[in-house]
Amino acid sequence: MTALAERSFSAQLLQGDRLHLQDGPIDLVIEAEGSPGEVHLAYAQAVAAFEGLLADLVRELPELRRPLGPEAHRPRHPVARAMVRACRPHAQLWVTPMAAVAGAVADHILASLIEGRRLTRAWVNDGGDIAVHLTPGTSLDIGLVADLADWGPTGRLTLTHDGPARGLATSGRQGRSLSRGIAEAVTVLAGSAAAADVAATLIANAVDLEDHPGVLRRPACDLDRDSDLGTLPVVTAVGPLTREEIEEALAAGARLAAQMQEAGLIHAALLSLRGQGRAVPDRQEEKRLTWT
Repeated sequence: MTALAERSFSAQLLQGDRLHLQDGPIDLVIEAEGSPGEVHLAYAQAVAAFEGLLADLVRELPELRRPLGPEAHRPRHPVARAMVRACRPHAQLWVTPMAAVAGAVADHILASLIEGRRLTRAWVNDGGDIAVHLTPGTSLDIGLVADLADWGPTGRLTLTHDGPARGLATSGRQGRSLSRGIAEAVTVLAGSAAAADVAATLIANAVDLEDHPGVLRRPACDLDRDSDLGTLPVVTAVGPLTREEIEEALAAGARLAAQMQEAGLIHAALLSLRGQGRAVPDRQEEKRLTWT
């Protein structure tokens, strides 16, 4: 690996000419395809866009941790505004703009990466939330996981240029963030990574069994005092579940996913719990959204 520069954040070229950018909790893996000169310029643009991004978002945290409601959010940074924009259609549910942070960062860096560049395809992966750029005739294979406790791929989907999805996100109980539901993984395809990110979070929350004695919960602030979930209960452990209980929980999440799809907010979703899955595919993606 080769360090690109001495900065407050980490910027390194990985094997396969992928770019790794890391600053605090933001950890990006980026790949661009094109001529060497175009890729070099694209990576320089991504590095420039990344510098100072975390500090800018931290300054807006009080606003971004506030639940959406009647009082308008007025963030200043483009990523913060994108977070609010992605979450606004879900304001009838309890949600803060932080539900879209990883996806919005991926979208922002991808936009900076490709601006003015001649690239055949590119992607930005922010911890499993992925923003994708495709040109005519290109596609991208993406591995899927059925359990965030085990990141080994258990399936695959293919995004194509003529398909509608340009963003993918996965959320679940043992992911990077606390979850109010019991899903082991929910993967969503949407028009942007930010839109997929918030939808995956909310659908994963909806995969749940209320008042089940085997589902243990604690206030989010007990586990992470800085959590935007505050005193809301989050799942800490899940005991044995019957097949019927698993199906009930998945059905609850699938209903919300179908509502989002009907409203045009997402293109498709895959839900997983205890080895059982539920797909909410659109007609265009149906044949490609399968577990292997």
